[in-house]
Amino acid sequence: MTLEGREAAGPPRATLLPTANGSGPSQELEGHWPEIPERSPCVAGVIPVIYYSILLGLGLPVNLLTTVALTRLATRTRKPSYYYLLALTASDIVTQVVIVFVGFLLQGAVLARQVPQAVVRSANILEFAANHASVWIAVLLTVDRYSALCHPLRHRAASSPGRTRRAIATVLGAALLTGIPFYWWLDVWRDADPPSMLDEVLKWAHCLTVYFIPCGVFLVTNSAIVCRLRRKSQSGLRPRVGKSTAILLGVTTLFALLWAPRIFVMLYHLYVAPVHRDWRVHLALDVANMAAMLNTAVNFGLYCFVSKTFRATIREVVHDAHLPCTLGSRPEGTVVDPALKPPGLPKGAER
Repeated sequence: MTLEGREAAGPPRATLLPTANGSGPSQELEGHWPEIPERSPCVAGVIPVIYYSILLGLGLPVNLLTTVALTRLATRTRKPSYYYLLALTASDIVTQVVIVFVGFLLQGAVLARQVPQAVVRSANILEFAANHASVWIAVLLTVDRYSALCHPLRHRAASSPGRTRRAIATVLGAALLTGIPFYWWLDVWRDADPPSMLDEVLKWAHCLTVYFIPCGVFLVTNSAIVCRLRRKSQSGLRPRVGKSTAILLGVTTLFALLWAPRIFVMLYHLYVAPVHRDWRVHLALDVANMAAMLNTAVNFGLYCFVSKTFRATIREVVHDAHLPCTLGSRPEGTVVDPALKPPGLPKGAER
């Protein structure tokens, strides 16, 4: 995801694509892209601005709440899966701030793209680094769950919070380094020239790094996990799908579904019809970008749906945040017990 699709455009104009059977337009197909004089209009209008505003207004507080809850769970249980989910949520927060707020809303809607090119390209590094970090932390979670289910003894011997934090730090560092080449990423909305070799390499590197390679890992490891559970079922044992495994399958499936339209449209733009010349491709990439960014806000609902422990922790966080406000609103002189009594315990039994 880069700083794309954030320019204001005029009303839609009908644009006729050249056809191979026509006498005049057929000559235009000889180049890499068809030569159409009109620039494609932004037919989505203000819908992306409204969408991203709602996504940021709801998604950012939800992700912050998720971060606090996962921090508590990781501190209490010291399970690697909670550390990976915490790092994944932090990457989603960075993605929402850098891409949705700074890119789509601030740089696109507020400043109307009146930003120096060097600033835009520097922001590209952070955008792609955030995407790479989010995706590859999900890969770490996938490998961890595969190891825990298919090689439990080895996983117990090798797993530790320190090793998990080192793996996360390695992925974050690698994500930042792999984001540097995207400083030279071409803006598909403005560039009127056919893609150069560098641009084609970067487009394919983007598709491979954030989608094809991770989805290949997800497919192989998730298939192995499902086969393992089926073998247990066939052997007469009742397979137990843990919360971490269910969350893993949900996270990877949502990612594959929500990111697929962007990857398809990106390759379509590269080899079939350019975004800046065909309003239909322009609209398709607008919708694809909105679907991909939705991936940064849906995990909270998945965690709440799957994990009872996570729901209880969320209620605890909300209660702890609400309690100081309640105590601060009491009139002066009111006596308040210094400790909360656990429900169901007799008086004096609290510790």
